[in-house]
Amino acid sequence: MRDPSRLGPVTASDLYPVSRLAAVQEATAKAGLDALLLTPGPDLRYVSGYDAKPLERLTCLVVPATAEPYMMVPRLELPAAQASPASRLGLDFVAWDETDDPYRIAARRLGEVARVGLADRMWAMSSLRFRDALPGAEQVLAGSVLRELRMRKSPGEVAALREAGEAIDSVHRQVPGFLRAGRTEREVARDIAEAILASGHDTVDFVIVASGPNGASPHHEVSDRVIQPGEPVVVDIGGQLHNGYCSDSTRTYSVGEPPADFAAYYEVLRRAQAAACDAVRPGVPCESIDAAAREIIADAGHGEHFIHRTGHGIGIETHEEPYIVAGNGEPMEAGFAFSVEPGIYLAGRHGARIEDIVVCTESGGERLNNTTRELVIV
Repeated sequence: MRDPSRLGPVTASDLYPVSRLAAVQEATAKAGLDALLLTPGPDLRYVSGYDAKPLERLTCLVVPATAEPYMMVPRLELPAAQASPASRLGLDFVAWDETDDPYRIAARRLGEVARVGLADRMWAMSSLRFRDALPGAEQVLAGSVLRELRMRKSPGEVAALREAGEAIDSVHRQVPGFLRAGRTEREVARDIAEAILASGHDTVDFVIVASGPNGASPHHEVSDRVIQPGEPVVVDIGGQLHNGYCSDSTRTYSVGEPPADFAAYYEVLRRAQAAACDAVRPGVPCESIDAAAREIIADAGHGEHFIHRTGHGIGIETHEEPYIVAGNGEPMEAGFAFSVEPGIYLAGRHGARIEDIVVCTESGGERLNNTTRELVIV
């Protein structure tokens, strides 16, 4: 019998099950909303599987709390919508023509509504036009309804994230061959980007190659700075697979022997990251995972040098809920997927970060990234 937590090739049925639409309708009604209005972006893709182009022409999945859902699509986009996983949901595809007002069409089909949820990434243009078409309706964020569903990853979603983790791990294994003194960060990043696409990713979402003092800036990305001998280099990379699920992993390298103080605090960081991963289990507050890493770093005298949260959720977005940060007392549940990425940053000198994607299981945490977390000297 197939273990559902370790699916083979992940299918659209695994990631975008027909049952999800009914679950979204139920959550919409429970939240006291009359409908969700989901335009192109992660919310639409999560619910329907349709990765629609964000255009000035309206595409919108309308999910009433009690009536039949339907998809508003420009007529020229109808074939793409019907070819997507959304075709499996039994939706009515409402194609509109260039001279139509799709917002008015959607409003007429909805009837009188008091509260609607708008996709979190809806363009302001669409939000305002829906406000005009539904003048009596309060607008709230659809994320308030969808967050509970999106945070709890299904076995299919975990399998997709595991596939993404394995793909980005294969790129990190190649990074030592790209790094050497005399190359610029940009040259190294170009090689990494090509490797990300070759690994099976559809897109390169980000490539951070931060050498020497640039390593103290967590979101540095790249520059034309030439990498010098003896410098640490933070490499944080990720992208999106064909199925819509994302990768994100950071490793820190050194081009030759690093400074002694760097090697010392890197070991502190390695212990802190391991402690945070070990703390993952159902029922533990999200903020406790942050505290597990932060305490070790602070005790070593580097508390002020850990300047960001320990992690973020991941799925069809690189950053989504839950956030692993002080003040988030939400208890962990099996299926939560998130990064564990403490860092230590010494302004003007260097920095380090170690990041794995972790899934909370019934018995603890499973790391989806498995390249070495020891400092790699190249």
